Amino acid sequence: MHELSLCQAIADVVRPYAADKHIDVVRVQVGALRQVVPDSLTFCWELIRDYESMPDAELELELVPAEVVCRACGRQSPLVSRWAVCCPTCDSGDVKVIRGDEFQVTSMDVS
Repeated sequence: MHELSLCQAIADVVRPYAADKHIDVVRVQVGALRQVVPDSLTFCWELIRDYESMPDAELELELVPAEVVCRACGRQSPLVSRWAVCCPTCDSGDVKVIRGDEFQVTSMDVS
């Protein structure tokens, strides 16, 4: 389960900014192509936050849909399947992913 190591990475990002403050919420963008199971990430966060002395820190996920630009037909489209990265209009595999590969801490609330 790589979600546990992802949660550790989130804690590593948050820790220096929180210093001696109480962390209330951590917001993370997760792209559809990242192969992350949101429920598993949330479960693992509950384990990590206790270990990292952030017992009340909630994890808020923003799920980002995948979107591509097709080099063959020029269309920008959302992907219909995360298992097939191809243009939904012309079925070409010559695409550039422009959204959906994110995994980043975007903000946090501290008190």
